[in-house]
Amino acid sequence: MDVPIIASVVPTYAHPGDAGADLVATEAVRLAPGERALIGTGVRIALPEGYVAFVVPRSGLAAKHGITVLNAPGTVDAGYRGEIKVTLLNTDRTEPYEVAVGDRIAQLIIMNVPPVRFVPVDELADSVRGAGGFGSTGYDTQRSAR
Repeated sequence: MDVPIIASVVPTYAHPGDAGADLVATEAVRLAPGERALIGTGVRIALPEGYVAFVVPRSGLAAKHGITVLNAPGTVDAGYRGEIKVTLLNTDRTEPYEVAVGDRIAQLIIMNVPPVRFVPVDELADSVRGAGGFGSTGYDTQRSAR
């Protein structure tokens, strides 16, 4: 699928078959511990109707530096034509993080989303899971077995 784009640096896939294309920073920012910043990518796209783009964290930045995308996944709707910006958060408690122009700061994943119609009903059909949520299946298999 072709996606029209205006960008100083076009997002690229690091490896064949990757789901996320790298977005790079167009501005330098210093993130103090616990600080967040909205960082430009210089990318504007025209997604076709029925598609959405998600801005997600880069696993290496998260694991090595505690840098994440605050509102992950950030949603870019098909009708949006403005610059895609990334809200980065430094979760490290002691170390600042320097973002340089050209650094890969997030990934962009494009997916097909079918149109849906919400149909009001009085009750929902049962399922195996039911209304269980928020840890209802447990979180530690060792503790659950005790």
